[in-house]
Amino acid sequence: MIYNLIIYVYLLGVAIYSLFNEKVRKMWRGERAAFKVLKEKVDPNAKYVWFHAASLGEFEQGRPLMERLRQDHPEYKILLTFFSPSGYEVRKNYQGADIICYLPLDTPVSAIRFLRLIRPVMAFFIKYEFWYNYLHILKHRHVPVYSVSSIFRPDQVFFKWYGRQYGRVLNCFTYFFVQNEVSKELLAKIGITNVAIVGDTRFDRVLQIKEAAKQLPIVESFAHDAKVFVAGSSWQPDEEIFIKYFNGHQDWKLIIAPHVIGEDHLKQIEKLLEGRKVVRYTAAEKGASVADADVLIIDCFGLLSSIYHYGDVAYVGGGFGVGIHNTLEAAVWDLPVFFGPNNQKFQEAQGLKKNGGFEIHDYEEFTAQMDRFVADSAYLKEQGQKAGQFVQSLAGATDKVFSAILP
Repeated sequence: MIYNLIIYVYLLGVAIYSLFNEKVRKMWRGERAAFKVLKEKVDPNAKYVWFHAASLGEFEQGRPLMERLRQDHPEYKILLTFFSPSGYEVRKNYQGADIICYLPLDTPVSAIRFLRLIRPVMAFFIKYEFWYNYLHILKHRHVPVYSVSSIFRPDQVFFKWYGRQYGRVLNCFTYFFVQNEVSKELLAKIGITNVAIVGDTRFDRVLQIKEAAKQLPIVESFAHDAKVFVAGSSWQPDEEIFIKYFNGHQDWKLIIAPHVIGEDHLKQIEKLLEGRKVVRYTAAEKGASVADADVLIIDCFGLLSSIYHYGDVAYVGGGFGVGIHNTLEAAVWDLPVFFGPNNQKFQEAQGLKKNGGFEIHDYEEFTAQMDRFVADSAYLKEQGQKAGQFVQSLAGATDKVFSAILP
């Protein structure tokens, strides 16, 4: 079969590329070590529910489901697998799963070996995961398989004439819990009707995150009573826009949490901040004063979702590159949210555009909208509340999934 040929070619390519790339090397080694991890940790008498997430974003979508399962059905154990190091390396110590490992690449031999070791009683594939061999074996063994928070578009291979053979993989799912009506209609066109529109479990997750937000005395001392603009997961094209604006509006304070925390990038940000007093978060932890600083740069991980609480306006980066990062983490705090133009594949961003979210293409667009916020505090508050209400209104996907699967 062509699919398996492609997988073997890909496997060879990964093996070669791992010699030159650290991230690929971690994935290659992790996949090869997965069977050893499973042999050591699998309890042959346990009933395992398997969750697979490609990366960190998909993990966050699956997390509310795992935690609900753990809470309501402790008779099950949880296996969590990742494809990407950006997910595994960050969440390899997650306490909500009993076993965490990489997913061995989808060759027939690996899929058979993996499933013989685990023998899951059900499986959840988050959003975009459609591994042909794993799914066909699960179906053959009559294991219920659910696609959660999935979203489909007309340009995907399943809906093209040349993708019909591979598209049969969708028939392996017991049920699809999709994000929108378009996805349901596309699946219906190829004869798949075991579909329910439940929305995105990320809305549930950001509400959980808000409830568990940390108190951050350093950020609180920095913000004090000033107006604060929070830029999360920013890249250089984002920073060149909003920093230029706030260099001319020094009555606002800036919190910048860049996506890449490397010394070269941090120095680049500091260079853009013409004459403003800048303090790095790790320096503040060591005693540097932040009370009279203009800009606080977050040069560590794990704080951003709590930091948005201290802001008045947010900017979420990535929209001038591969795609925007998590806008919901900001919106849940009743903040209007700016983001760049590469957001078409992000369902939540499309909804936010009508509810306190603002797509910008350049400095001029950002300036026009930000000037309105500066001049009209009532309008700023109104747009922030719309963003927060949007998140609240779309929560509940986790309940809908579990009421269908484990009532």
